Amino acid sequence: MFQPRSIQSSLSFKDKLFSLDYILVISILFLGIVSMFAMYSTDGGEFKYHTKSHIVRFCVFFIMFLILSFLQIRLWYQTSFLIFLIFFLLLVAVKYFGLTSSGSQRWLNLYFMNLQPSELMKIGLILFLAKYYHRISTNDVNKIKHLFLPIVALTAPVLLVVAQPDLGTAILIAIGGVAVAWLAGVKIKFFMYASLLFISLLPIAISFLKPYQKSRILTFLNPDRDPLGAGYQIIQSKIAIGSGGLFGKGFLNGSQSYLDYLPEKHTDFIFTLFSEEFGFFGSVLILLVYFLIIYRITRIGNVTRSSFGKLYCYSFATAFFFYVVVNMGMVLGLLPIVGAPLPIMSYGGSSMMAIMLGLGIAMSCKVYKDTPVN
Repeated sequence: MFQPRSIQSSLSFKDKLFSLDYILVISILFLGIVSMFAMYSTDGGEFKYHTKSHIVRFCVFFIMFLILSFLQIRLWYQTSFLIFLIFFLLLVAVKYFGLTSSGSQRWLNLYFMNLQPSELMKIGLILFLAKYYHRISTNDVNKIKHLFLPIVALTAPVLLVVAQPDLGTAILIAIGGVAVAWLAGVKIKFFMYASLLFISLLPIAISFLKPYQKSRILTFLNPDRDPLGAGYQIIQSKIAIGSGGLFGKGFLNGSQSYLDYLPEKHTDFIFTLFSEEFGFFGSVLILLVYFLIIYRITRIGNVTRSSFGKLYCYSFATAFFFYVVVNMGMVLGLLPIVGAPLPIMSYGGSSMMAIMLGLGIAMSCKVYKDTPVN
């Protein structure tokens, strides 16, 4: 694996401040500000609950992101297993004490917020596996004895999330875990074996799908089969995006969203609202900012010297890419509708917290890029 060079890890506050990736900071801040205006639009041009709550959450979690950026990367390395364990226990707690909404049991009532631990597990699993593979030499990565724990660490939380049920989040958690294993050097044959096993078990898995999940798959294949029911949301989403044209209808002038034709426009379908109001060029701008964030995280992986930091940054960048692609593919009708919020822009405290946690750890890798973790 990558070998860090020994260097003094004590940095002054000024050194830390100048070590921040300000392009990444500005990109995050830009998306946050855009999301505030988008949320204002979902509330019909008034400062209602969603707008106020989203502004407060972004400000709080952006400050959290900056604070986490200054924490030693060694601290993240040392606590990775503990963080994963805490997030896993929270997932277990959801099964017994979780709140149920719309047929899903995904949240824990913490009084000041409803926490969705599955969102945090996206980061927890990447941290766990990054530390695990950091401690193993490249020659030993593909030994059977070193494959068992990663398989268990990936499978256990995924199964818990599937049982909630939340298939979309479970898939995104798995993607993050697979990314770490791939980047750590696990041979492609093991992924092929896993794929064959998955395909062989697919008929059994389909039999366990909830009726609404089967309906979403059928609707994805043919939205017009139920245009006023299961297919309504995706049809309205396509109409809204298409009607935006090149330059959009203008801020607060989106008819599909403003007249409430578009359900869930403040959460998973926030990109649809933005596309209708700001058109093709506005959508391309948002896409470019997202890819700039992914690029900057990858660059941090290039400059950090520890294999832990490299594995974390590359894997988080890969996972972040899929978070964006799955959401946008979903609202464009290219993928089935799943619970996949758009990072930073979608309404939701747990999603915002998890993304800012992930970005904070990545920035910590930048600030302490020359610091060995063990």
